[in-house]
Amino acid sequence: MTPRSGFATVDAPQHVVVRGLPVRCPWCGNQEDRVVDSRTAEEGVAIRRRRQCANCGRRFTTYERAEDVVLTVIKRDGSKIPYDRSKIIGGIAKAMTNRPFSEDDVARIADRVEEKLRRKGPSVTTQDIGLEVLARLRPLDEVAYLRFASVYKDFKEISDFERELGMLLQKRQPAKKSR
Repeated sequence: MTPRSGFATVDAPQHVVVRGLPVRCPWCGNQEDRVVDSRTAEEGVAIRRRRQCANCGRRFTTYERAEDVVLTVIKRDGSKIPYDRSKIIGGIAKAMTNRPFSEDDVARIADRVEEKLRRKGPSVTTQDIGLEVLARLRPLDEVAYLRFASVYKDFKEISDFERELGMLLQKRQPAKKSR
């Protein structure tokens, strides 16, 4: 491979194996190909490779990603369950209902939360997850933050909302200087 400004090219035909299975040309099924171009993708999380089939000559794209660290979530009662991204997305989406955000925005927040959790992993607590979601929501949308906090922190009374809102407002306003 010869790197040049974010690119790399390889001319030798090769066999590519992903999870124990050979990568095949999507058109003819041949296993031999050559890499025509490589570059980073998905904000550096993956490598995008353009390949050319050694048999039919057609080109196709593959993406390489590091194997994900399997996360285990430790619940408040001490039980352990596998990490489920859909739960994070569901919670964020509920908090952002009728707010000016798209599904892509929700997915991006979930990506950032998951990235942070994987750095802490392989075991994280529900508290770690909730705090990370709150940290991502606070600067984006205070209403969504408060909605998520009400569920995560298990608000029971209106005073719980008042306390959390007071903390939000206090952090928003710069400290007054005394003369």
